[in-house]
Amino acid sequence: MQTKTPVGILGATGMVGQRFVQLLEHHPWFEVAWLAASDRSEGRLYGEAARWKMRTLLPARVAEMRVSPAVPEGAPKIIFAALDASIAAEMEPRFASAGCAVVTNSSALRMQSDVPLVIPEVNPDHIQMIECQSWRKKSGGFVVTNPNCSAIGLVIALKPLQDLFGIETVMVVTMQAVSGAGYPGVASLDILGNVIPYIAKEEEKMEEETRKLLGGLNGSGFVPAEFGMSAQCNRVAVEDGHTESVSVKLKKKARPEEMMKAWNEFRSVPQELKLPSAPEQPVRYTESADRPQPRFDVDSGNGMTATVGRLRPCGVFDWKFTVLSHNTIRGAAGAALLNAELLKVRGYLG
Repeated sequence: MQTKTPVGILGATGMVGQRFVQLLEHHPWFEVAWLAASDRSEGRLYGEAARWKMRTLLPARVAEMRVSPAVPEGAPKIIFAALDASIAAEMEPRFASAGCAVVTNSSALRMQSDVPLVIPEVNPDHIQMIECQSWRKKSGGFVVTNPNCSAIGLVIALKPLQDLFGIETVMVVTMQAVSGAGYPGVASLDILGNVIPYIAKEEEKMEEETRKLLGGLNGSGFVPAEFGMSAQCNRVAVEDGHTESVSVKLKKKARPEEMMKAWNEFRSVPQELKLPSAPEQPVRYTESADRPQPRFDVDSGNGMTATVGRLRPCGVFDWKFTVLSHNTIRGAAGAALLNAELLKVRGYLG
């Protein structure tokens, strides 16, 4: 691919929008050609409109780009969306209707019956449901979503277990980073020295999305996985990285060494295709007694690897373990970028 494909970013000034800019700076296939945000940013230079919060420097070329109106006219045909759900519900269908491929991090359309909710290592075949979308039939446009930032780490850890042993029940308690709330996010006086045991609609998203991701297709729609699922979600004073304490009941007996091997040896379509954003190892098991920890493990695999640790017997179910994933890379912009790479090699992006 000698010539890079132009892409646009909706919601470009927000935290996930900025992460898209960062991840796309040196991407071998895609190049940022269009940026859009709210009315207050429209017409301004991106470097002035965006309060840059990434640890790398804002790319000079992008800093000098003007923020466009958030309308399909003049936009590239490939759009990465990082919008609030209420705005995305109206805007993403508008871009798809105009013939754009919308690869979104928003929750607005994730559970729609004809919209694929995709983790390329887990359910790459679900992208075929694009062909059922009315936008695809009328204009060629479509929408593909990636999961909630807390669901994605859990599902990547569960997939190898589901494949080898089957899953009967899952319980998970999350400790979610403040960056998951965007910027400025949670007020410092609310979160410092504190744990907030409520994130609006997060538990419902985890439970519904996990079943859709680990479910199947029946030819005309998605069939959710049938295992029992319960989630409790908490916001904690960590900058990046969602940590989750998981208990599972499996359909088949499993020894701990078999589960560790399943995680460490798990590979899927992105690794076979050598997609640019795919980590060499999607799941990594660490045998350290006190890991994973966000401070040390969140950037594993350039933020795209889920780290599992503390596997031990569970007194209620079969096993319990801890999983950590980077919520704004694997759980947001990186997830959407990997989806776009899969769509590219499967011929959906021209």
